[in-house]
Amino acid sequence: MKLYADSPVRRARQQVGDLLVLCWVLLCLWLSHAVHDAALSLAAPGRRMEAAGGALAGRLRDAGTTVADLPLVGNRVRAPFDEAGRAADQLAAAGSSQVHAVEHLAFWLGLSVAAVPVLLVLAVYLPLRWRFVRELSAGRRFVDDAADLDLFALRAMANQPLHRLARISDDPVAAWRAGRPDVVRALAALELQDAGLSVPERT
Repeated sequence: MKLYADSPVRRARQQVGDLLVLCWVLLCLWLSHAVHDAALSLAAPGRRMEAAGGALAGRLRDAGTTVADLPLVGNRVRAPFDEAGRAADQLAAAGSSQVHAVEHLAFWLGLSVAAVPVLLVLAVYLPLRWRFVRELSAGRRFVDDAADLDLFALRAMANQPLHRLARISDDPVAAWRAGRPDVVRALAALELQDAGLSVPERT
């Protein structure tokens, strides 16, 4: 499979285009990573809330266990500590929910920052490049030497604008039918140029 045109100028343009698309993809991936990390930083308060709530719940339960050993009033004194421990658990759960929500948001923000612009560019660029590569590769199989120019001359008369044909001959069809090599070669050159191929050397 041939990826680039034979013409140095056109080949350079195609290579620059491919490089720019690659740089665009890498830039979008970098921006996606930066946005993801920035969004994740919003989860810091939730993590602190989760850690503080969990630690407070543990200390309250320890205190409740300690006072439960007091004679006569131990169970009654322990109850408020257990209630406070459950409230601290709810605080930790709220912090955990906040962290999960921020992580979910960070994932989708990062994905959208990368996917949307990359897919838009690739949806336009890749079909054009693939069509060119397919035509170039197919044309390459048909133009081994000057004897194959007849096919491209015929395609030129069907595809090229009339003003380009008129510059070659006043009657390109008649000249092609007569087998005039200079006209056949000039017609083929038009089509080969559009396909990204160079005219083969005369044999």
